[in-house]
Amino acid sequence: MKLKGSEIICESLLREGVDVMFGHPGGAILPFYDALWAYPQLRHVLVRHEQSAAHAADGYARVTGKPGVCVATSGPGATNLITGIMGAKADSIPMVAITGQVARAVMGTEAFQECDICSIASVCTKRTYLVMSAADLSRTIHEAFRVAQEGRPGPVLIDVPRDVQLEEAEFEYPEISQPAAPALSDEVMENVRKAATLINEAERPVIIAGHGIVHSGAYEELRQLAEATGIPVINTLLGLSGFPRNHPQSLGMLGMHGMYWCNMVVDQADVLIGLGMRFDDRVTGRVSGFAPHARVIHLDIEASQVGRIVPAEVPLVGDARPILQALVPLVEWAERPEWMASIGHLKSEHPSLAIPSSDALMPQQVLAQLNEAIQKDDDAVVVTGVGQHQMWAAQYLFLNQPNSFVTSGGLGAMGFEVPAALGAQMGRPGATVWSVAGDGGFQMTLQELVTAVQEKLPIKIALFNNGYLGMVRQWQEMFFEGHIKEVPMPGPDYVKLAAAYDIPALRVEHQEDVADALRQAQDYDGPFLIEFVVEQETNVFPMVPPGGSLADTIEDPRTALAAN
Repeated sequence: MKLKGSEIICESLLREGVDVMFGHPGGAILPFYDALWAYPQLRHVLVRHEQSAAHAADGYARVTGKPGVCVATSGPGATNLITGIMGAKADSIPMVAITGQVARAVMGTEAFQECDICSIASVCTKRTYLVMSAADLSRTIHEAFRVAQEGRPGPVLIDVPRDVQLEEAEFEYPEISQPAAPALSDEVMENVRKAATLINEAERPVIIAGHGIVHSGAYEELRQLAEATGIPVINTLLGLSGFPRNHPQSLGMLGMHGMYWCNMVVDQADVLIGLGMRFDDRVTGRVSGFAPHARVIHLDIEASQVGRIVPAEVPLVGDARPILQALVPLVEWAERPEWMASIGHLKSEHPSLAIPSSDALMPQQVLAQLNEAIQKDDDAVVVTGVGQHQMWAAQYLFLNQPNSFVTSGGLGAMGFEVPAALGAQMGRPGATVWSVAGDGGFQMTLQELVTAVQEKLPIKIALFNNGYLGMVRQWQEMFFEGHIKEVPMPGPDYVKLAAAYDIPALRVEHQEDVADALRQAQDYDGPFLIEFVVEQETNVFPMVPPGGSLADTIEDPRTALAAN
């Protein structure tokens, strides 16, 4: 059948299983929006800024495993998507961005809102497509969804000139088939056997589990490996919720703001099993000082990542789930009493989760109580912004349900917390979605509060207001001679702001009021905001200083002194 290009886009999205998209209309994408009238199956969420569309698609993709879809017009609409697209690239999130472009006849003339978005996005995506004929749309969209999901997932951008959206062409969609998982090669199996031998001989082994566990869905396989060997499990920031935090073998997060004991365990380990993680700088600190005694097993789906930063004695290239399925039967249980006693000693002597005493409300106190609420909820999802609150959330929230922690890791995009929570709520409509926000990042995308109201999305916002760009202030205090410059961050009256959007809100300034506020938010059937007015100048510890190794981890001087 003959269809307009705009209709071909809609038909193609339906065939790829798309049920929701996030976007903002404009002139060059108007034919597509006109076609949406005839496709009520495609739910469109109107965000107030295109950056939010990409963040929302990101949050949706993370909790569903399906590609998130975002839509924008040409020029500024398309460029506004870039931050969210790059965030998806950095964190390996499948996404398909569709942008309008000026008509073919005026391309290259600096026409109104013309922008070569494919060139701009080329370094932020796995692939970009400029579709110059309606006859190519269905094939291109099918390929884009495949590329976004295969191998290491990531974003893809499709740019469609306005007149291509109006052009008619025969519509025939390529057959969609699920490729069979390839059998593990002889080379991979040989390395699996080498990994098993190394694990079985280890005296001080540790597993570091990253985001690849979540992408692969290898939760059960990771648990089996840990329990079959007795090896403790540490998570990267993006690996949180890949292994239940309440499991007796879970040690928590490592890295720049990881648990002191996690960093020391890695520093002392003789075998390090890195699963679905890239050994990025926030994990390793100074690479030359990272895990100096360890022989490394490194599993990643992308061959170019294995051994790229930290040399790997045993490389395992491929999907985590089938490789772990092959590894588990080959490993053996070992008590390792000295190693486990050493870890227990580190945890008792270096209480990284101790909360400093203060007359003011401490952000750690709030998150400890939020953690208690989450423990009672079998379907809670936490979405954070970026900064101090993000690190405290990673430390204090014990996430036990698979794939229940959403955060911007690689790009570290402030403003992620609210729009990504909207996307996560769309992806898991029955879940309690908590947006843990900082006042700095919240002010970047707070306009999306009205999107939550419009779409009836019952997200719960825990807003930490310390009146600063807190993480930047911490660095200025610790490493720039206390030159506190351009980081005080006055904001609006957040309770009144929420009321303007018809969202109930509370301001909490005292520890004794935290639990009741959290309960009210959970019980309310709709969006709810709690402003926690917390101590202004509390710093995040532990912390690996710039240029330091994990062995140089700094503890909170207040809690370390109390412990000793």
